[in-house]
Amino acid sequence: MIGLFVASVFWAGDLLTKPARGSTGVPDGHLHAYSLTFESATGIKLNAWFVPGSSGAGALLLLHSIRSNKRTMLPRARFLSALGFSLLLVDFQAHGESEGDRISFGYREAADVRASVMKLQELAPGERVGVLGTSLGAASLLLSDIQPLLAAVVLESLYPTIEEAVANRLRLRFGAIGPWLSPLLLAQLAPRLGVTPAQIRPIERVPLLRCPVMVVHGSEDRHTTIQEAQRIFAAVPGPKEFYLLSGAAHVDLHAFGGKEYEHRIGEFFARHLRRRANPAFNRTRRPAPFFQVERRRSPD
Repeated sequence: MIGLFVASVFWAGDLLTKPARGSTGVPDGHLHAYSLTFESATGIKLNAWFVPGSSGAGALLLLHSIRSNKRTMLPRARFLSALGFSLLLVDFQAHGESEGDRISFGYREAADVRASVMKLQELAPGERVGVLGTSLGAASLLLSDIQPLLAAVVLESLYPTIEEAVANRLRLRFGAIGPWLSPLLLAQLAPRLGVTPAQIRPIERVPLLRCPVMVVHGSEDRHTTIQEAQRIFAAVPGPKEFYLLSGAAHVDLHAFGGKEYEHRIGEFFARHLRRRANPAFNRTRRPAPFFQVERRRSPD
């Protein structure tokens, strides 16, 4: 029985870090995007889509969540492209059409963020650069060393530490006993990935941000609790904003928030990335600096 339990935990560790590669198809033709490949700082070849934008509008890197790929960021790309931003959508290593043998919860992916920001600066020279990262994307951004080059950042559904992320997910799966199983999974990080839990604590990197930051979170998220999101927000040096979507769990917050999400995110990036006035936004309608609650019900 003990042997079976140990084998099950080992199998779960393998499953969590197993690559999530696969075809991402082609982007929406209306975006006028084109595909490209470039190397991560680890030497892994990354696959991406670039969407040219208007001069002076700013450039954005869109980073997907775990076991996902750049295609899931297309809905965001559509409304952001309509606002004139240049966009880079990239598959993290071991995701989508990029190379890579293991998912590392942000540790190796941080090198992908560095390479992607450098590539975006090359593709959109002279533009102010911002990043929108969801979950793994947000963690990878913080674990990178690219923060000094950024003019604005949106962090969605970000977990503070790998220990809390694993414990929360095991609690959802196994109830109260779940967090007690967490050390058995975390112990596999070193042999599988060459990294320790202490090296995957995005919250410890938050104070390195020196640009405007928006933290976006769902009030009913149980994978990363609202209390954990508030701790992350408190660690942001500022200027900062907290955009809370009432009723949202650990879901696609763009799909949940709809037009209000698009206005809030679009206005935030326009305000901090554009080099000229943008008539598409009402400049007198500025987001509240702390909590803005959207009264919506979570989808079934």
